Order: sequence, then structure tokens, then C-alpha cells
Amino acid sequence: MGSLNTQEPETGFPTSIKPFEPEEFRRHAHLVIDFIVDYYKNIENYPVRSQVEPGYLWKRVPDSAPNGPEPMEDILRDVRNDIVPGLTHWQSPNFFGYFPSNMSTAGFLGEMLCTAFNTPGFNWITSPASTELENIVMDWIGKMLQLPHEFLFSGGGGGVIQGTTCEAILCTVVAARDRMLQKIGLENITKLVVYASDQTHSAFQKASQIAGIRRENFRAVGTTAENAFSMTPDGLRAAIEADVKAGLVPLFLCPTVGTTSSTAVDPLGPLCDVAKEYGMWVHVDAAYAGSACICPEFRHFLDGVEKTDSFSFNPHKWFFTTMDSCCLWVKDPGSLNDALSTNPEYLKNKASELKCVVDYKDWQICLNRRFRSLKLWLVLRTYGVANMQNFLRRHVGMAKEFECFVRKDTRFEVVVPRNFSTIVFRISPVGTYPDSTRVFGDQGANELTAKLLESVNESGKVFMTHAVVGGVYVIRIAVGATLTEDRHVNLAWDVVQEHASQMLLTLT
Repeated sequence: MGSLNTQEPETGFPTSIKPFEPEEFRRHAHLVIDFIVDYYKNIENYPVRSQVEPGYLWKRVPDSAPNGPEPMEDILRDVRNDIVPGLTHWQSPNFFGYFPSNMSTAGFLGEMLCTAFNTPGFNWITSPASTELENIVMDWIGKMLQLPHEFLFSGGGGGVIQGTTCEAILCTVVAARDRMLQKIGLENITKLVVYASDQTHSAFQKASQIAGIRRENFRAVGTTAENAFSMTPDGLRAAIEADVKAGLVPLFLCPTVGTTSSTAVDPLGPLCDVAKEYGMWVHVDAAYAGSACICPEFRHFLDGVEKTDSFSFNPHKWFFTTMDSCCLWVKDPGSLNDALSTNPEYLKNKASELKCVVDYKDWQICLNRRFRSLKLWLVLRTYGVANMQNFLRRHVGMAKEFECFVRKDTRFEVVVPRNFSTIVFRISPVGTYPDSTRVFGDQGANELTAKLLESVNESGKVFMTHAVVGGVYVIRIAVGATLTEDRHVNLAWDVVQEHASQMLLTLT
């Protein structure tokens, strides 16, 4: 509790309490830090996937807020007893689901500083350091990724830290939309068409709908196993030509580097060659795999990025930076400004009017924004580029190890070639066992793989997720949690083998 002044005779509660008092904050902060440290020290003792039933918390928490203050010790006790059981522990070293949402000491501390300053840096004058550090950090990371000079502030482009990929794509779709409608007329918005592969994240479809693109004008170009589920230039061209023939207007292409289902990589250069014939905006979504491309051995996945208009990746996935953080670079910041800028009287100032500063309110959907660059700045300075590369390589090495386990067990098959640190596998439709060869067929393999995944996750020992690629139900194991070590990957394989053996034994 804070500093007390007088007491209300009827309730005994303070009539005045300070919302911030430095020494009380210090005491409470120590309690919270101790709680967090203990949580991480014991994180492997928790079931990775929450075991609660829907509605569990309503039974544990009062139905109205307290009338008076409660001690921090009591609140943290309830966090431990009521909140923690309802968590799926994304930071557990045994979490292999979705894509990583990893953290680091530097990421934590950067988040604390961001919260401490609490600056809504919507334009330069509200907090010059917030804007300028973001400019600098975005150029730093752009150079780490070897992005073309045109994407950097030093080259006439620039970067902005959004909250999510959906926000980044929405901003670029809106910019592309307005640029195109200036040429063809506002009344033709219903003719605009956007393109991606059938493996592209649903964030693109949502962003397109918000931007006013008709649902029926969203094209999901089909992919096949023969091309490792990446989009082909021929498939894109066929879709575009059909739309042009129907009187529609190609607007936007979103290739992916590291799709959600299988981490497929779309060939940027050849796809851009097709898109540019029709004057389309090309945005690269590298939300997961962009992090890996700071390593020279993965940089070739970005070949052709020089032909694109914008590029984004999420440091809060696999770059040791806590949520939320999505880095977006554009070659033509003016397109974002034209589509997203506002200039009310109460925001006018000399620096903005002279156009010598960046006002990030005109690069995003919202007005307010957090000082996210502090997190990235601390991460980069605390670890350095070489260590960041080695962290990522370590995860890829562990993924290779798991992939070897799968390939050596003839009951399973790797469904899609591994590109980064995610392995996609299933029960083999024709599995070889010590005593026989069993033919399940694709449908049978799908059902058994789904059953295996649920059994593994119910154990609470590890957590994995699934996808369906080309009609095949697969298990995805994404290695990337900060605390994951070789022993955790070995445990994950042991759990898969154990549950597969139990399940297949019942089929004999």
C-alpha cells in the first residue's frame, strides 16, 4: 500500500492513497522480481499446456473488484494459486508449439524501462529519444539483415516498430491501395485483388478485409509438396492473368519467408518479376524466419528482397525480445504517410512542419505507441550480433538433432524439408516395425497423428502443435524457447516415442 493520510471512520480504508511512491514501488518490485525468478527456476515443474477446464477462473476470483487496497503479498499468492495453473507456459524449455515467443534478460529489462518512461511517442516532439532511437535501431537491424540501402533511413527509406504482423501488413496494404486508387479512381476499389499462397498466415487476409478488399478478391495461390509448399511464379501468373481478363486490378502480393504450417519459403525474386509487370506492391512476411537471416548461412532466403516494396519480421518470436514487436521497413515512407497521416492543430509543431523529423503516428494505425526500440536496443547491445547469431544457430542445431531422430525411426516420416528450426512430421502411412510393415494410408496416418499429438500434449511434459499441409495432418515441433537445451529436445523425442508405442500397440 502507499502513503496513508486519513482514515474513513466507516470503512477504515484510506481516503487518499498515492498511486506511485518510490520506496513502496521498490519494495513491491522486489517482491515481483523474486516471484518471476522463482517462476522461471521452477518452470519445468509445471505442465506445459494448461490443464484447466473452460471457466475455471470464474470459480476462483470474486465477482466484483475489492473496495479497498489489498497487500501485494496476497495478490502474488493468488497469481501463484489461480493464474499460473491457467497458463500454457510459452517460456518453458519444453514448449515446442506454434512459433517461439522467446525472451531474454535484456528483453525483460528493456520492457521495464519502456514501461517506466511510459512515453506515447506518436510524434518527434513528444519524446525525441523515442523516435530517434527507433530510427537508429531499425537501421542497425536492417544492416544485420543486409537489406537493400533503400530500406534504411540512410538510404531514403525507413523502418518502424509495429505491434504485430497484421498491423504491418495492414499499413502496407492501405498504402498500396491508396497509391493504386489515385491512378484508377476511388470508385474502382471493388476491383482490387491481393495475392498470397495457400500457406500464407491468416493475418494477411484479415488485414486485406480491414483495408476494404472484398473477400472474394483474396487469392490464395495453390501450393504442392513437389515445390515444398512454396508459391510458384507460374501459379501466381495464372491467377493474375485470370483476374486481369475478368477486368480486375492486381494490387498486392505477400510472399512468405517461413510459413506457419511448414516454414516454406517463397522465391522472392521470380515472384517479384511477375508482380512488377502489373505494378503491384510486394510485401515480404518473414515474421518467424526473418530472425535467422541475420546469419550468413540463411541470408540466401532473402535473395530478391531488393525487388520488393516492404519487409517485416517479428523480434518477439525468435529474436529474444519480449512481446510486442514487429519490425517493418519500407522503401517509400511517403506512401505510408500519404495513406495514414493526420495533422490536427493540437499536434502541430515546428519540427514536424519543417519535415526534418519522423512522426511515427503517420507510419501506423494508432496514434499512441510504446517505446519498443528500447527493448531491441538493450538486446542488441547486451548480446551483440555474434552472440545473437550463435543463439539462433544453437536452436537450429537442436532442430537438426530432432529431425535425425525422426528420420531414423521408420514408423515416422518428415513431411516437409526443414529450413530453420521447425520440424514437420507424422506417423508414416506405410510404417516399418520390428515385426511387420503396417499400411495405414493417408487418412489412417492423419487420424493416428492427430491422436498421437493429443496424447503427447495431455501428458503435460511437452507441448507441440499441428498443421494440415496438402491434406496431410502433421505435428510441428518448433525449437526456439530461450531455455531449451539438448536434454529437452531429447525428452520431447522420448515422449513422442513412448506415446506412439503405446498407441500403436493397441492396434495389434
